[in-house]
Amino acid sequence: MRVTLDNPPSAPAPLSPYYTQVARIELPGGGALLQLSGQVAEGEDLTAQSRGVFEALDALLKAHGAGLADIVNIRTYLTDISRLHEYGAVRREFLTGTPPTSTTVEVSKLFLPWALIEVEVVAALPPQQ
Repeated sequence: MRVTLDNPPSAPAPLSPYYTQVARIELPGGGALLQLSGQVAEGEDLTAQSRGVFEALDALLKAHGAGLADIVNIRTYLTDISRLHEYGAVRREFLTGTPPTSTTVEVSKLFLPWALIEVEVVAALPPQQ
């Protein structure tokens, strides 16, 4: 099994030098798993930040030949769980197929003081034909 760590130039740069955006794990027999670091985005409210997060996730996945439909697990951290419906509405705009496995939790704060949401995902790529 081979692991490649990557900060694709076609996607948003990491907000800190202390992490990498994507870990690509090549699987025996073909295919790969993509583990994406948690994404945050600027915006005046949770809806705008959620949209920015999904746009960043999409760019990171596309840089590895994947897309949002390849997400198999999503973890969401909200600073106010009572606003889950706002995030959920945006999530349904971007994840239109069968929903992936999911965990959503409320946290007291995120690493940037203005961030209302952080999302990390795992995507699965089939073997190339």
